[in-house]
Amino acid sequence: MQPIRILNATLACFFLCIFLVPVTAPAQDDSAVTHQEEVAVLETSMGTMVMRLFDDKAPLTVANFKALVEEGFYDGLPFYRVVAGHVIQTGDGGESGRATVKGEFGAYPHVPGAVGLARGGNPDSGSTEIYICHATRPHLDGKYAVFGLLIEGLDVLEAIGNVPVDENFIGKTAFHKPKEPVTITRARLEMRQVPALMTP
Repeated sequence: MQPIRILNATLACFFLCIFLVPVTAPAQDDSAVTHQEEVAVLETSMGTMVMRLFDDKAPLTVANFKALVEEGFYDGLPFYRVVAGHVIQTGDGGESGRATVKGEFGAYPHVPGAVGLARGGNPDSGSTEIYICHATRPHLDGKYAVFGLLIEGLDVLEAIGNVPVDENFIGKTAFHKPKEPVTITRARLEMRQVPALMTP
C-alpha cells in the first residue's frame, strides 16, 4: 500500500501546483494603444511630416507654436538651415520681433525626429525658430525646449537632411543652406489617432 500512497500524494501535489500557477495576461503592446490627440502637420516641398505636441511637458512652447501655425506663420517659409547628422531648421531668423517664450528645458531628449525651439544666448529668447533633429543630439538635452516628436515622415526628414547644401559657418556653428529651396507649403493642426508615447 505504500507505493499507492506515494502515487496519490504525487498526483495531489501535481494538481495543486497546476491550480496555484498564476495566470498572467499577455504583455500589452503600448504602440497598439491609441487615442485622439491634436498634432501638427507640416506639408513641405519634399513630403509631409506629422508631429505630436508635448502640451503637458512644454505647455508655453506648444501654445506659442500652435498660435503661429494657426495664423499661417510657417506657410511658405524655407528650411534655411540643413546640417546632415544634426538638425533642419526653419523660422524667421529672429527678425520679426515676435514675443519670446520662457525656456522649458529637459522635458524630452534630442532623438531623431525631436522638434525643438531654437534660442539665442538668453534661455528665454525662443520664439519662432524651430528645428527637427536629424540624428540623436544628447549635448542639446536640457539646453533647448523639445516640444514635439515626429510620428510620421521620418523618411521626409531623412531626405531633407541629405539635400545638397552650401556650407556656411558662423564661428564654429554650421548654418548650411540648401542649394535648392525646401519650403513648408502649409502647416496646420488636426486631430488624429496616435499611439501611446514611449519615452526613449
